[in-house]
Amino acid sequence: MSVAEAPARITEESTSHFVQTKRWKLHYNEVGSGHPIIMLHGTGPGATGWSNFHQNVPALSRTHRVIVLDSPGWGRSDAFDCTGESRNGANAEAVKLLMDELGLEKAALVGNSMGGGATLEFMAAYPDRISHAVTMGAGVFALPNIFSPAGLSPGLRVIVDTYRNPTPENFRRLVEVMVYDSSFVTDELTQQRSKTALAQPEHLVNWLKWPMGHPKGPYGGVEELLGKLAHCRVPTLMIHGRDDRTVPMEITLRTAALIPNARAVILNRCGHWAQVEHAAEFQRLVLNFLDHDVPAPTKKTGFGG
Repeated sequence: MSVAEAPARITEESTSHFVQTKRWKLHYNEVGSGHPIIMLHGTGPGATGWSNFHQNVPALSRTHRVIVLDSPGWGRSDAFDCTGESRNGANAEAVKLLMDELGLEKAALVGNSMGGGATLEFMAAYPDRISHAVTMGAGVFALPNIFSPAGLSPGLRVIVDTYRNPTPENFRRLVEVMVYDSSFVTDELTQQRSKTALAQPEHLVNWLKWPMGHPKGPYGGVEELLGKLAHCRVPTLMIHGRDDRTVPMEITLRTAALIPNARAVILNRCGHWAQVEHAAEFQRLVLNFLDHDVPAPTKKTGFGG
C-alpha cells in the first residue's frame, strides 16, 4: 500500500515510518494525499507526534498528506544532546532534512508549543520551503510572561518537575496543567505519556541539559529571529487558548504583530492543547486557512467607514 493511500482504519502502527536523514534517523506517521502538512509536537516528557495529533489526523488527511513527526530527542526518533545548540533550531533543521529525504519542495507546518517555536524558526531559516504556518500555544520566548521575576509559568514548572522526577503523580499534574477541561485528564492519557517517556530515558536526561531551548538561555538568538520574522511573508495562523497556563496568550498576540501576514485566533475555555480540547474547531480553522491562499496586503486608496 502506498503511503499516500489512507487505510480504512488509521492507527499509529499502520501509519508508522522511519527515514534516515543526513543527521538523524527520524520516526514519523504519514497518511493521506494532497498538499503536505507536517505536524510538530510540544516539549513535554512522553510527547510524540502521534500523541499530540492522533485525534486530528483523520479529518486533516481526507484532503492533505499529513506527516506527524517525532522531533529528535522524542518518541522513536534518534536521541539528541542539545548542549551548545538551539533546540528549536535543531527541530527546524530536522523538518528540512525530512522534507529533503521525502522529496517535498514545500509544506505547511502545524506546531503546538515547542513545535510552534520550531515552525517560527523554520519560517525564518527556510522561508521558501514553507507554504503556511500554524502555531498553537507558541510564541517567541523573549516576550514577557513565560519568564518573569516569579520564575517559569506554572506549566513549564510542571514540565521541568516531570522531566526530573517522572512519577505517575507528576504525569497527572502535567496533563492537568495543559488543559482547561478536567475531563481530558484520563488515566489512559497519563499512563500513555508516562510509558512513552520511560521507554526512552535518554531523552529525559538530554532535555534537562538545556530545558529552555537555547545554549545562551531563553533569550539566545531572539533578536535575529525577530528580525527575520518581521520580513517573512509566509501566511501565518496563530491559535491560542485564553486559559493557557504554560504559554500565556499575550505571547501569541505580540508575536503575531511582528509577522506581516499573520492573524491570531483566541479560544475561550481552552488551555495549552487547542488541538485536543477544541479539535473540531482547530481542524476547521486549519483546513480553511490552508485551502485559501492568503495574499500579501495591497495598498488601497480611500477610507473605510
